[in-house]
Amino acid sequence: MIVSFELTMPNVGSWNGRWTGEGKKYFVIQHVFKKQESGKRILELLNGKESVSFYYRWEDGWGANVRLELIDAGERRRRQKVSAGFCGYNWMIDSIIQHGLITT
Repeated sequence: MIVSFELTMPNVGSWNGRWTGEGKKYFVIQHVFKKQESGKRILELLNGKESVSFYYRWEDGWGANVRLELIDAGERRRRQKVSAGFCGYNWMIDSIIQHGLITT
């Protein structure tokens, strides 16, 4: 399976209401086998849906959203070309897979 995680910042707590990463795309693409624990967990989280989103809010008003979805090889290439990384928030992906939500 090819799994895509997309990071967005729907709530911005900055003085000007903007995020410096605004306008860029942030993806992490992973290859996961259905028989692996992480693959089983991802399928469990999707529960037959095309995608599922996880939201995390910090106390200062900032909020992050991570969307999880299965994609094909063509879409993987498109997303890898435009991705600006994941801004150091890979821990959110680990948390989603381990706990089913984003937790610190």
